[in-house]
Amino acid sequence: MTTVRDWAWGTHRRPTEPPVMRRPAVYLVAAATVLALGANWPIMAAGVELVPPLWLAAMRVAGAAAVVTIVLGLARGMQRPARQDRPVVLSVGLAHLALVTGLVFLALEIVAPGRSAIVVYTSALWAVPMAAVVLHEHPTPRRIAGVALGCAGLVLLLEPWSLAWRDARTIAGIAMLLLAAVANAGTSVHVRAHRWAGSPLALMPWQLIVAAVPLTLLAWAIEGPPRVPWEPTTIAIVAYQVVLGSAFGLWGLLTVGRSMPAVTTNLAFMAVPVVGLATSVAFTEEPLTVTVLAALVLVLVGVGIGLWSDRTTVPQVTATP
Repeated sequence: MTTVRDWAWGTHRRPTEPPVMRRPAVYLVAAATVLALGANWPIMAAGVELVPPLWLAAMRVAGAAAVVTIVLGLARGMQRPARQDRPVVLSVGLAHLALVTGLVFLALEIVAPGRSAIVVYTSALWAVPMAAVVLHEHPTPRRIAGVALGCAGLVLLLEPWSLAWRDARTIAGIAMLLLAAVANAGTSVHVRAHRWAGSPLALMPWQLIVAAVPLTLLAWAIEGPPRVPWEPTTIAIVAYQVVLGSAFGLWGLLTVGRSMPAVTTNLAFMAVPVVGLATSVAFTEEPLTVTVLAALVLVLVGVGIGLWSDRTTVPQVTATP
Protein backbone atom coordinates (compact mmCIF):
# COMPACT_ATOMS: atom_id res chain seq x y z
CA MET A 1 0.00 0.00 0.00
CA THR A 2 1.32 3.43 -0.92
CA THR A 3 1.66 6.05 1.77
CA VAL A 4 2.43 9.72 1.21
CA ARG A 5 5.09 11.38 3.31
CA ASP A 6 3.66 14.82 4.14
CA TRP A 7 5.85 17.57 2.70
CA ALA A 8 5.99 19.64 5.86
CA TRP A 9 6.66 17.09 8.56
CA GLY A 10 7.56 13.78 6.97
CA THR A 11 4.35 12.19 8.28
CA HIS A 12 3.50 8.75 6.92
CA ARG A 13 -0.21 8.95 6.11
CA ARG A 14 -2.49 6.55 4.26
CA PRO A 15 -4.49 8.21 1.45
CA THR A 16 -7.76 7.45 3.32
CA GLU A 17 -6.69 9.21 6.53
CA PRO A 18 -7.82 12.78 7.31
CA PRO A 19 -5.19 15.31 6.16
CA VAL A 20 -2.76 16.60 8.73
CA MET A 21 -2.43 20.33 9.41
CA ARG A 22 0.46 21.95 7.59
CA ARG A 23 2.64 24.86 8.56
CA PRO A 24 2.33 27.75 9.26
CA ALA A 25 -1.15 26.91 10.61
CA VAL A 26 0.18 24.14 12.87
CA TYR A 27 2.69 26.60 14.36
CA LEU A 28 -0.16 28.94 15.29
CA VAL A 29 -2.15 26.11 16.85
CA ALA A 30 0.92 24.96 18.80
CA ALA A 31 1.59 28.49 20.08
CA ALA A 32 -2.03 29.05 21.15
CA THR A 33 -2.12 25.64 22.86
CA VAL A 34 1.13 26.37 24.71
CA LEU A 35 -0.25 29.69 25.99
CA ALA A 36 -3.59 28.19 27.07
CA LEU A 37 -2.02 25.21 28.85
CA GLY A 38 0.88 27.16 30.35
CA ALA A 39 -1.31 29.87 31.85
CA ASN A 40 -3.54 27.15 33.28
CA TRP A 41 -1.00 25.93 35.88
CA PRO A 42 -1.51 28.67 38.49
CA ILE A 43 -5.24 28.52 37.74
CA MET A 44 -5.28 24.78 38.48
CA ALA A 45 -3.33 25.39 41.69
CA ALA A 46 -5.95 27.92 42.77
CA GLY A 47 -8.69 25.50 41.76
CA VAL A 48 -7.57 22.64 44.01
CA GLU A 49 -7.80 25.04 46.97
CA LEU A 50 -11.52 25.52 46.25
CA VAL A 51 -12.57 22.17 44.76
CA PRO A 52 -11.38 18.67 45.77
CA PRO A 53 -8.72 17.73 43.18
CA LEU A 54 -10.35 14.60 41.75
CA TRP A 55 -13.69 16.36 41.49
CA LEU A 56 -12.03 19.27 39.72
CA ALA A 57 -10.45 16.80 37.29
CA ALA A 58 -13.80 15.08 36.73
CA MET A 59 -15.60 18.39 36.18
CA ARG A 60 -12.91 19.47 33.75
CA VAL A 61 -13.20 16.47 31.41
CA ALA A 62 -16.96 15.97 31.81
CA GLY A 63 -17.64 19.64 31.09
CA ALA A 64 -15.34 19.56 28.07
CA ALA A 65 -17.15 16.44 26.81
CA ALA A 66 -20.45 18.32 27.01
CA VAL A 67 -19.05 21.39 25.22
CA VAL A 68 -17.45 19.44 22.38
CA THR A 69 -20.54 17.23 21.97
CA ILE A 70 -22.80 20.29 21.67
CA VAL A 71 -20.47 21.97 19.18
CA LEU A 72 -20.21 18.87 17.00
CA GLY A 73 -23.93 18.22 17.31
CA LEU A 74 -24.76 21.72 16.05
CA ALA A 75 -22.26 21.28 13.22
CA ARG A 76 -23.63 17.80 12.50
CA GLY A 77 -20.15 16.41 12.95
CA MET A 78 -20.90 13.95 15.75
CA GLN A 79 -20.13 10.36 14.79
CA ARG A 80 -19.18 7.09 16.39
CA PRO A 81 -15.46 6.29 16.30
CA ALA A 82 -14.39 3.77 13.68
CA ARG A 83 -13.07 0.45 14.91
CA GLN A 84 -9.48 1.36 14.01
CA ASP A 85 -9.74 4.57 16.08
CA ARG A 86 -10.93 2.88 19.27
CA PRO A 87 -7.39 2.16 20.58
CA VAL A 88 -6.45 5.85 20.40
CA VAL A 89 -9.76 6.79 22.04
CA LEU A 90 -8.89 4.55 24.98
CA SER A 91 -5.23 5.62 25.05
CA VAL A 92 -5.95 9.35 25.10
CA GLY A 93 -9.01 9.01 27.32
CA LEU A 94 -7.53 6.77 30.01
CA ALA A 95 -3.85 7.74 29.95
CA HIS A 96 -3.61 11.37 28.85
CA LEU A 97 -6.92 12.64 30.23
CA ALA A 98 -7.94 10.50 33.21
CA LEU A 99 -4.57 9.39 34.59
CA VAL A 100 -2.54 12.52 33.89
CA THR A 101 -5.26 14.98 34.91
CA GLY A 102 -5.97 13.14 38.16
CA LEU A 103 -2.28 12.83 39.07
CA VAL A 104 -1.54 16.47 38.30
CA PHE A 105 -4.44 17.82 40.33
CA LEU A 106 -3.48 15.64 43.29
CA ALA A 107 0.17 16.70 43.03
CA LEU A 108 -0.74 20.40 42.91
CA GLU A 109 -1.79 20.13 46.54
CA ILE A 110 1.89 19.39 47.30
CA VAL A 111 4.15 20.88 44.61
CA ALA A 112 4.10 24.51 43.41
CA PRO A 113 2.43 24.99 39.99
CA GLY A 114 5.52 26.26 38.14
CA ARG A 115 7.65 23.33 39.19
CA SER A 116 4.77 20.90 38.63
CA ALA A 117 4.59 22.03 35.01
CA ILE A 118 8.34 21.50 34.67
CA VAL A 119 8.25 17.89 35.92
CA VAL A 120 5.25 16.92 33.77
CA TYR A 121 6.87 18.26 30.63
CA THR A 122 9.96 16.13 31.03
CA SER A 123 7.81 13.96 28.76
CA ALA A 124 10.14 15.11 25.97
CA LEU A 125 12.91 13.09 27.62
CA TRP A 126 10.80 9.93 27.86
CA ALA A 127 9.46 10.34 24.31
CA VAL A 128 12.90 9.98 22.74
CA PRO A 129 13.47 6.25 23.48
CA MET A 130 9.76 5.49 22.97
CA ALA A 131 9.72 7.12 19.52
CA ALA A 132 12.96 5.38 18.55
CA VAL A 133 11.53 1.95 19.44
CA VAL A 134 7.92 2.37 18.29
CA LEU A 135 8.16 4.87 15.43
CA HIS A 136 11.77 4.35 14.33
CA GLU A 137 12.25 8.12 14.66
CA HIS A 138 15.99 7.90 15.12
CA PRO A 139 17.12 11.21 16.61
CA THR A 140 19.25 13.51 14.48
CA PRO A 141 22.19 15.38 16.05
CA ARG A 142 20.15 18.59 16.10
CA ARG A 143 17.21 16.87 17.78
CA ILE A 144 19.51 15.28 20.37
CA ALA A 145 21.01 18.71 21.04
CA GLY A 146 17.53 20.21 21.40
CA VAL A 147 16.44 17.52 23.83
CA ALA A 148 19.66 17.81 25.82
CA LEU A 149 19.41 21.58 26.16
CA GLY A 150 15.70 21.48 26.94
CA CYS A 151 16.05 18.79 29.59
CA ALA A 152 19.05 20.59 31.11
CA GLY A 153 16.86 23.67 31.39
CA LEU A 154 14.08 21.66 33.01
CA VAL A 155 16.49 20.18 35.57
CA LEU A 156 17.82 23.63 36.32
CA LEU A 157 14.28 24.95 36.75
CA LEU A 158 13.35 22.07 39.04
CA GLU A 159 16.40 22.70 41.27
CA PRO A 160 16.37 19.17 42.78
CA TRP A 161 19.09 20.16 45.25
CA SER A 162 16.65 22.58 46.92
CA LEU A 163 13.71 20.19 47.27
CA ALA A 164 12.85 18.59 50.59
CA TRP A 165 13.56 15.02 49.46
CA ARG A 166 13.13 13.67 52.98
CA ASP A 167 9.54 14.88 53.01
CA ALA A 168 7.32 11.92 52.03
CA ARG A 169 4.65 14.26 50.64
CA THR A 170 7.18 15.99 48.40
CA ILE A 171 8.47 12.66 47.09
CA ALA A 172 4.91 11.47 46.47
CA GLY A 173 4.07 14.67 44.60
CA ILE A 174 7.15 14.45 42.38
CA ALA A 175 6.48 10.73 41.75
CA MET A 176 2.92 11.47 40.62
CA LEU A 177 4.16 14.17 38.27
CA LEU A 178 6.87 11.91 36.81
CA LEU A 179 4.29 9.17 36.20
CA ALA A 180 2.12 11.76 34.46
CA ALA A 181 5.13 12.74 32.30
CA VAL A 182 5.73 9.14 31.21
CA ALA A 183 2.03 8.69 30.43
CA ASN A 184 2.06 11.89 28.37
CA ALA A 185 5.06 10.72 26.37
CA GLY A 186 3.51 7.32 25.70
CA THR A 187 0.26 8.90 24.54
CA SER A 188 2.05 11.32 22.21
CA VAL A 189 3.93 8.43 20.58
CA HIS A 190 0.70 6.42 20.19
CA VAL A 191 -1.08 9.43 18.66
CA ARG A 192 1.79 9.78 16.21
CA ALA A 193 1.84 6.07 15.31
CA HIS A 194 -1.93 5.65 15.00
CA ARG A 195 -3.53 5.34 11.56
CA TRP A 196 -6.51 7.68 11.86
CA ALA A 197 -9.91 7.04 10.30
CA GLY A 198 -11.61 10.06 11.90
CA SER A 199 -10.30 13.51 12.74
CA PRO A 200 -9.02 14.44 16.22
CA LEU A 201 -12.04 16.73 16.70
CA ALA A 202 -14.52 13.95 15.88
CA LEU A 203 -12.90 11.63 18.44
CA MET A 204 -12.65 14.19 21.24
CA PRO A 205 -16.13 13.64 22.78
CA TRP A 206 -15.49 9.91 23.11
CA GLN A 207 -12.02 10.41 24.58
CA LEU A 208 -13.39 12.88 27.13
CA ILE A 209 -16.28 10.57 28.06
CA VAL A 210 -13.85 7.67 28.51
CA ALA A 211 -11.89 9.86 30.93
CA ALA A 212 -14.89 11.34 32.74
CA VAL A 213 -16.38 8.02 33.85
CA PRO A 214 -13.41 6.65 35.89
CA LEU A 215 -12.53 10.10 37.25
CA THR A 216 -16.08 10.65 38.50
CA LEU A 217 -16.29 7.21 40.10
CA LEU A 218 -12.89 7.64 41.72
CA ALA A 219 -13.72 11.13 43.00
CA TRP A 220 -16.98 9.88 44.54
CA ALA A 221 -15.23 6.89 46.15
CA ILE A 222 -12.28 8.87 47.59
CA GLU A 223 -13.61 12.39 48.16
CA GLY A 224 -17.31 11.67 48.64
CA PRO A 225 -20.15 13.77 47.18
CA PRO A 226 -18.89 17.03 45.64
CA ARG A 227 -18.91 20.01 48.00
CA VAL A 228 -18.11 23.04 45.86
CA PRO A 229 -18.49 26.73 46.79
CA TRP A 230 -20.02 27.99 43.54
CA GLU A 231 -18.74 31.56 43.74
CA PRO A 232 -17.62 33.70 40.74
CA THR A 233 -13.97 32.68 41.21
CA THR A 234 -14.82 28.98 41.31
CA ILE A 235 -17.05 29.27 38.25
CA ALA A 236 -14.33 31.10 36.32
CA ILE A 237 -11.70 28.48 37.24
CA VAL A 238 -13.92 25.56 36.25
CA ALA A 239 -14.92 27.32 33.02
CA TYR A 240 -11.25 27.80 32.08
CA GLN A 241 -10.58 24.11 32.77
CA VAL A 242 -13.50 23.05 30.59
CA VAL A 243 -13.08 25.37 27.59
CA LEU A 244 -9.35 26.15 27.34
CA GLY A 245 -7.73 23.55 29.57
CA SER A 246 -9.51 20.54 28.08
CA ALA A 247 -11.64 21.26 24.99
CA PHE A 248 -9.21 23.55 23.16
CA GLY A 249 -6.11 22.11 24.83
CA LEU A 250 -6.88 18.52 23.82
CA TRP A 251 -7.75 19.52 20.26
CA GLY A 252 -4.49 21.44 19.99
CA LEU A 253 -2.41 18.60 21.42
CA LEU A 254 -3.96 16.01 19.12
CA THR A 255 -3.78 18.23 16.04
CA VAL A 256 -0.13 19.11 16.61
CA GLY A 257 0.66 15.51 17.62
CA ARG A 258 -0.68 14.22 14.30
CA SER A 259 1.13 16.86 12.27
CA MET A 260 4.60 16.84 13.83
CA PRO A 261 7.06 14.07 14.78
CA ALA A 262 6.57 12.81 18.34
CA VAL A 263 9.90 14.11 19.65
CA THR A 264 9.36 17.52 18.03
CA THR A 265 5.84 17.71 19.47
CA ASN A 266 7.21 17.12 22.95
CA LEU A 267 9.97 19.65 22.33
CA ALA A 268 7.44 22.27 21.25
CA PHE A 269 5.28 21.66 24.30
CA MET A 270 8.33 22.00 26.56
CA ALA A 271 7.49 25.71 26.22
CA VAL A 272 4.37 25.07 28.35
CA PRO A 273 6.30 24.93 31.65
CA VAL A 274 8.04 28.17 30.63
CA VAL A 275 4.66 29.89 30.36
CA GLY A 276 3.47 28.03 33.45
CA LEU A 277 6.39 29.24 35.53
CA ALA A 278 6.13 32.80 34.21
CA THR A 279 2.44 33.03 35.07
CA SER A 280 3.04 31.38 38.44
CA VAL A 281 5.73 33.94 39.24
CA ALA A 282 3.38 36.73 38.17
CA PHE A 283 0.31 35.57 40.08
CA THR A 284 1.65 33.41 42.94
CA GLU A 285 4.56 33.55 45.35
CA GLU A 286 7.02 31.46 43.31
CA PRO A 287 10.34 33.39 43.13
CA LEU A 288 12.06 34.37 39.88
CA THR A 289 15.83 33.93 40.21
CA VAL A 290 18.88 34.10 37.94
CA THR A 291 18.89 30.29 37.88
CA VAL A 292 15.30 30.28 36.67
CA LEU A 293 16.03 32.84 33.94
CA ALA A 294 19.05 30.82 32.73
CA ALA A 295 16.90 27.70 32.64
CA LEU A 296 14.21 29.48 30.60
CA VAL A 297 16.82 30.36 27.98
CA LEU A 298 18.00 26.72 27.79
CA VAL A 299 14.45 25.44 27.31
CA LEU A 300 13.59 27.97 24.61
CA VAL A 301 16.85 27.32 22.73
CA GLY A 302 16.21 23.58 22.93
CA VAL A 303 12.71 24.02 21.54
CA GLY A 304 14.01 26.21 18.72
CA ILE A 305 16.71 23.72 17.70
CA GLY A 306 14.21 20.87 17.69
CA LEU A 307 11.75 22.77 15.50
CA TRP A 308 14.52 23.88 13.13
CA SER A 309 15.69 20.29 12.69
CA ASP A 310 12.27 19.32 11.29
CA ARG A 311 12.02 22.42 9.13
CA THR A 312 14.79 20.93 6.99
CA THR A 313 13.09 17.52 6.55
CA VAL A 314 13.38 16.32 2.96
CA PRO A 315 10.01 15.28 1.44
CA GLN A 316 9.74 11.90 -0.24
CA VAL A 317 7.20 9.26 -1.27
CA THR A 318 7.57 5.72 0.00
CA ALA A 319 5.81 2.41 -0.47
CA THR A 320 4.97 -0.01 2.32
CA PRO A 321 3.59 -3.56 2.24
